[in-house]
Parts: sequence; C-alpha cells; structure tokens
Amino acid sequence: MALTKEIVIDRIEILENCTLQIRQNTRIKEDGKELSSSYSRWMLQPGESTEGQDPKVIAIAAAVWTSEVISAYQAAQAAQKPIGA
Repeated sequence: MALTKEIVIDRIEILENCTLQIRQNTRIKEDGKELSSSYSRWMLQPGESTEGQDPKVIAIAAAVWTSEVISAYQAAQAAQKPIGA
C-alpha cells in the first residue's frame, strides 16, 4: 500500500481583463487509485508578481501581460469608484 500526493495546476483561465484564474488540484492516491481530490484557486492581476508560480502560469502571464495590457488594467482599476462613493 503506497500513498502518494500529486499536486498539479489543472486549469488556467484568462479573463476579459487578462486576469489569470489558476486552479490547483491536490490528489491523494493509493497504489495509483485516487482516494481524494481537493482544489485551491487564486487569481493574478496583470502586472502582479509571478514569483513562485508554476512555470505554466509564468509562461502564460509573460505571453498575455504586455505593457499595453498592464497599463489598460491599471487605468481601469484607477477609474473605478470606491463602494459607497
């Protein structure tokens, strides 16, 4: 009986404003048969640091987050009114 833990980035989505949504799947297996699976999710906004991220996430961010995309994202964030204003 060999228990193993497998952690994979199984989904990377690019939203309209080029924010990345990342899903990580943690699988526990016994002799190759999956016993359990759980998910973690997080988002990265254009221009945010990708340090420590999976190489696939870094590659996608590098391809999508051009200087124009980052500037447009920052301008859109600055233009939003605070809640209650």
